Amino acid sequence: MIQQLFGYLGYYIPEIVCVVLMTSLLVAESTVKDEHANRGKIIGFALAGLTICLGFLFANLGEEPKIIFHNAITIDPFSTLIKIIMVMGTMGAIFLSYSSKDIYSNLKSEFAIMAVGVLIGGMLLASSNNMLTLYLGIETLSILSYVMSSFKRDESTSTEAGLKYALYGGLSAGVALFGMSHLYGALGSIQFGEMITKLPGLEGLNLAVVLISFVLFFVGIGYKISLFPFHMWTPDVYQGSPIPVTAFFAIVPKMAGLAALIRISMIFFSEVKILTVSWVGLMLAISALTMTVGNVTAIGQTSVKRLLAFSSIGHVGLMILGVVVLNDVGIRAILFYGIAYMFMTLIAFYVTSHLSDMYGNDSSEVFKGLIYKHPLMAIIMAGVLFSLAGMPPFSGFVAKFNIFSVIIEKKMYGIAIVAAINSVIALYYYVKLAKTMIFSQADGEVKVSGFTGGHQAVIVAMFIPVLLLGIFWEKVMILSGNATIFIK
Repeated sequence: MIQQLFGYLGYYIPEIVCVVLMTSLLVAESTVKDEHANRGKIIGFALAGLTICLGFLFANLGEEPKIIFHNAITIDPFSTLIKIIMVMGTMGAIFLSYSSKDIYSNLKSEFAIMAVGVLIGGMLLASSNNMLTLYLGIETLSILSYVMSSFKRDESTSTEAGLKYALYGGLSAGVALFGMSHLYGALGSIQFGEMITKLPGLEGLNLAVVLISFVLFFVGIGYKISLFPFHMWTPDVYQGSPIPVTAFFAIVPKMAGLAALIRISMIFFSEVKILTVSWVGLMLAISALTMTVGNVTAIGQTSVKRLLAFSSIGHVGLMILGVVVLNDVGIRAILFYGIAYMFMTLIAFYVTSHLSDMYGNDSSEVFKGLIYKHPLMAIIMAGVLFSLAGMPPFSGFVAKFNIFSVIIEKKMYGIAIVAAINSVIALYYYVKLAKTMIFSQADGEVKVSGFTGGHQAVIVAMFIPVLLLGIFWEKVMILSGNATIFIK
């Protein structure tokens, strides 16, 4: 038994690397004196460790799917690709935290430690193969997120963000756990593989209990990825948190939650017709409401962080349409969308962070005349905004096109029309911000100090995939297509 467990560890190297990295960062941080404000070496060590983790994950893409630790963890191409997106998002957020004034100097290394901790929870959630590991992943991811959201402890908005996040998170986790307990009572197991064998034999009251229990369980996942009506925390937490934390929240917890939602949907809702119809109907309604609420509310926002918060809600509402088709084509569309969304989001928050550091706020007014101060950064930001809106030739267009393709192929014309209307609404507020950058006159001629040569090079490097994925997207789609879910 012990030998078998040690054998399993060989398949779990990326997670082990992250655990060792987090422990090492804790030790390193404890040795730094308070007067040594620059945590550059610790940040560099964190990025190096995550690069190693990323290397192991890419190596795992070609491996055969397997289930380890007594069927608790699934290592398959789907979970591995989701982890790659989360690790790259974490690296981007940690790098941004080093230059951002929104993170206190003596807390930069603590941000890296907590980001790696949240990443570990996200990786566990993406690979979970039973209800226990799934819940542990949610809680590991959530608890550290509550602390990160209140990093600016000297500001009431940040403290309020942390409190709201914790209250909503605790309530949703309790509801989800309540649903899980009823699933165990009805199906007699917490293992996904054993649970699905019991579903076809359910009928009457037992079937109703299972369906209601899945809806309760969905609350925990819906909260994590900001689906309506569990999205209320998102704008306040995004605005109150430091910008690197907001960028991190927009990528890692969302991708982890989407991974769990996709796996649960593919495993449980393709066998029993009444469950399939009910779940798909629920997802369609939630998707339509999430897209509409996110995009319509974003129109009147003057804070760019709040605008990006509501924008992220709209994007998630569109992404889950890939879930309702319950096939590999939908999964492929979501994975491509996730890759494109990661780069677009990081760039948007990088530019916002440097402008916020310069002017002390994240109002859309600070973007006025950016084209005259930093033409390259204004062009890239405008490109990202058009990509987020789904305009060709950027990757956002291909991402949205793939989602539209899978739902139209399933003849879901009603939700396709809703999604199209929401895309037009989103185009309005993205173009409005782009117009402010390009056509409005700058309030002054002072250059934004944060846009150094190194930072501009990083932003340009991240923009290259945003552009190239919109042109040479076939290979990424092939990679996403190979990222299938292993069900056992």
